[in-house]
Amino acid sequence: MDARIRIGARGSPLALAQAEEVRSRLAAADPDFAADGAPAITPIHTTGDRMAQGPLSALGGKGLFTREIDEALRDRRIDAAVHSMKDMPTALPPGLAIGAVLPRGDPRDAFLTADPDGGPAGPADLPPGAVVGTASLRRAALLRHRRPDLEIAPFRGNVGTRLRKLAQGEAAAAVLAAAGLRRLGLAHRARSVLPPEEMLPAAGQGIVAVQCRADDAALRARLAALTDAAAERALLAGLDGSCRTPIAALAEPHGDRLALRALIVRPDGTGLIAAARTGARADAEAMGLDAARELRARAGPDYFAAP
Repeated sequence: MDARIRIGARGSPLALAQAEEVRSRLAAADPDFAADGAPAITPIHTTGDRMAQGPLSALGGKGLFTREIDEALRDRRIDAAVHSMKDMPTALPPGLAIGAVLPRGDPRDAFLTADPDGGPAGPADLPPGAVVGTASLRRAALLRHRRPDLEIAPFRGNVGTRLRKLAQGEAAAAVLAAAGLRRLGLAHRARSVLPPEEMLPAAGQGIVAVQCRADDAALRARLAALTDAAAERALLAGLDGSCRTPIAALAEPHGDRLALRALIVRPDGTGLIAAARTGARADAEAMGLDAARELRARAGPDYFAAP
């Protein structure tokens, strides 16, 4: 029997880079654990990878990029799954747990143009009616909130595909996660990195999560981790967040304290509602749930159904 840890991930260059980082960290943290062979990486093609056209919100939401990997984990074809936390459904599948997270990368969004050294430095500098590419409902809604005149084009595919679309002139600019660019060695392609005050990131953005079976005590013991994503995921749970709901959140630690910013906005960019919390890091989950209750109360029952 192969005694190696089998790590499953999407087959995209970014997902494989993240899986490689997990493998390296596992081996470095516990060399004896990998004595029977280095952890093996298994690329898994997901529904989201096959359905490369159309908005995610209309195709089934976040589970599109995790479903097949989760099934492989439950069926014991792999031992651990590596996901970008922002792509994970709020409610985990039965029998699975988050065993670890890597140190958080840059949570911000990056603004890209065909020429990273020239042209508009950010969304505010784009000419009227300019086309901006993004696959994110949150990014699209926030862009529309600040610049209702912009045209939003769906940009699906891996990072390389989106960069090619930009170079071919399919859009004047694109917005991608800064952490993904950095992990691929492409940080220099960003024209600028957008501050959270301008573009509040998705909950969990910049965080790589390692998922495992809840009953795998041996592996979970080696995947001990502490993360400030607790507040952000609690907020998502309180809002029943999905790819159909434009939600942004960022929890920032300051010593033993935590500052949480969150907002909801309609897909057309109207009706933005924001909330903020500060408190002890130990109370991160309670802070997220409390912010979610405030946002729900202020939004009213028909908020997400409104145009």
